[in-house]
Amino acid sequence: MADKDPFLTQSYDFELDQSFIATYPADPKDSAKLLVYDRKSQKITHAVFSDIEQFLDPETAILFNNTKVIKARLFGTKQSGGKIELLINRPLPDDLFSVYIRGRVKEGTLLTFDLGLTAEVQVLHEDGTRDVRFYQNEAPLDFDALQNVIEKIGHLPLPPYMQREDTEDDEKHYQTVFAKDAGAVAAPTASLHFTPELFKSVCEHHKHAYITLHVGAGTFKPVEAEDIREHPMHSEYYTLSQDALDIIHSDQKILAVGTTVTRTIEYYIRTQKREGEANLFLHPDNPPQRVNQLLTNFHLPKSTLIMLVASFIGLEKTLELYEEAKKHHYRFFSYGDAMLIL
Repeated sequence: MADKDPFLTQSYDFELDQSFIATYPADPKDSAKLLVYDRKSQKITHAVFSDIEQFLDPETAILFNNTKVIKARLFGTKQSGGKIELLINRPLPDDLFSVYIRGRVKEGTLLTFDLGLTAEVQVLHEDGTRDVRFYQNEAPLDFDALQNVIEKIGHLPLPPYMQREDTEDDEKHYQTVFAKDAGAVAAPTASLHFTPELFKSVCEHHKHAYITLHVGAGTFKPVEAEDIREHPMHSEYYTLSQDALDIIHSDQKILAVGTTVTRTIEYYIRTQKREGEANLFLHPDNPPQRVNQLLTNFHLPKSTLIMLVASFIGLEKTLELYEEAKKHHYRFFSYGDAMLIL
């Protein structure tokens, strides 16, 4: 078989039966499978996530994303009585919000939800997003005020491939044990495997710090351009703590827990901006410059996330490891199993 072109989106496609897609997390969380790939020796090891520390050099520093998933999914009605579903994507300046709306709307459409919450559609964008302004009992809401309302009436935005509604259990499962800063509409999934006990142990044995990147709905958007280099990467708000900057500027090896941490660190390396909007697209032609190791889940075909994995180990090895994971019945996507690239 001829080598696949790493710049063609089609090269990142692979077959995956529905049975591989995890719709619930492992119980306990750290009983998930862990595929370890050592680039130096090219050795593949099949382990359990709770064993992760035995694969880490004590001198390796670890960076986590402490974003917190908000209840971004809202069900409401239009003035006409038609039902709509709204997904908050991200806050914008001047107390506007970027959202996705399932159901036809136009500028000026007023949407009504429980607890006196309303949203007025301000702008329709060609990419499918809409800008809206939220009100409660006609008083405009900023992000903090909106967060208080949606915490009561909103739903966790489980990825569509789970094909189920969220439950009360998801409120603890689809949130990391160290989640702190509210703003994400998707969890940084590599971190979901940590139990409080394992997280405490890892932090006791390794220098560590936090970045914050609020994961947007764009993370699930498949690459539609034929050539991956023509894909317009979505942007997401991030900020780096001083502890994280100290580690980045040190000589220590860095393990990035998740693709979001990787992109944030690498965006900073290229721009020297400690907060702002990150839209870095890592792929085989744009590999990491600072992150040494990656902990991640198994990602959707033709997604920017699988392309990020390929930026570490190349397309051919990425597809090989995915086939290895399928052969050993690993579970894929957000609630699925993990891979550690050393």
